Amino acid sequence: MKMLTKSMVRGLLAGAAITMLPLAAQAAEWRYAFEEALTEVQGVYATKFKEHIEANSDHTVTLYPFGTLGESADIMEQAQSGILQFVDQSPGFTGALIPEAQVFFVPYLLPQDDEKLFEFFRTSKAINEMFPELYAEQGLELLKMFPEGEVCLTTQEPVKKPEDLNEVKFRVMTNPLLVEAYAAWGATPTPLPWGEVYGALQTGIIQGQENPGFFLESTKMYEVTDVITCLGHNNFTTAVMANKNFYDGLSDEEKTLVNNASEAAFDYILKYQGGLQEESLAKIKEAKPDMQINILSEEERKPFMEAATEVEAAFAEMTGESGKKILDQMKADLAAVD
Repeated sequence: MKMLTKSMVRGLLAGAAITMLPLAAQAAEWRYAFEEALTEVQGVYATKFKEHIEANSDHTVTLYPFGTLGESADIMEQAQSGILQFVDQSPGFTGALIPEAQVFFVPYLLPQDDEKLFEFFRTSKAINEMFPELYAEQGLELLKMFPEGEVCLTTQEPVKKPEDLNEVKFRVMTNPLLVEAYAAWGATPTPLPWGEVYGALQTGIIQGQENPGFFLESTKMYEVTDVITCLGHNNFTTAVMANKNFYDGLSDEEKTLVNNASEAAFDYILKYQGGLQEESLAKIKEAKPDMQINILSEEERKPFMEAATEVEAAFAEMTGESGKKILDQMKADLAAVD
């Protein structure tokens, strides 16, 4: 896909400003940007969403993978402005916009068991009732949140205890709570846009980063790091949104179409992830046989869990009563599926 220049993006902005949003519901083409490649999890979800829309309406959906419209901050701005009708962005990048969304980065909050995890995302009151109100305040209609896979660390040296991360310059998303988490483990959190990460690892500006297994494999992070460590601390979560004015301007029939497409893609992406983590780690080992892949035991994880208790307190301090309500409801939702 052709990369859009800044001038081309400005042209899109100008065009959107002229046509404005009331006409967006009648647009034959809907634009959808996301943070990954077309063949990665967000891209697979977006493709299934597009297929459903186009099979059940006269509308078309044009997909914009990572980089074609800029970095994460760029596509969020374009979604809020109405240039994009749909956007997929991790709460890791919306933490400044919606502080409560950082709850997904409280370590060891989400279950590792896929069946429980998927049921939580299907039934959670926090996700399906409380978060839509918070997103709406930012001009966004929250369509779906879904997990993408267990997050693992890639580093230059083995990590078996928090002390092994002491003074390691560790790339994090621009997310205050993620900064708190890695600081609690002794690392030096270093926020960086994704497009700079490979080069920063290659040149030693940073020494580590985290992502789900499929993303480590597809982006070849193993080429510039030597060790993968899975702490069991998180599962990467992402959120699919529509521009609120656009969505509200749709007919009831079109809203049903969009909601059904979101649901169909959600069901598909959960099945798609079955065994994906294990397959991805196996591909990495095949591509780089001397790559160390360490899955920490429950006993080895305890020091990380203990050190991370202060992160939940930091979340409460950052988000106040609103964040407390979200966290309490999420814990209740998790208990219900346990």
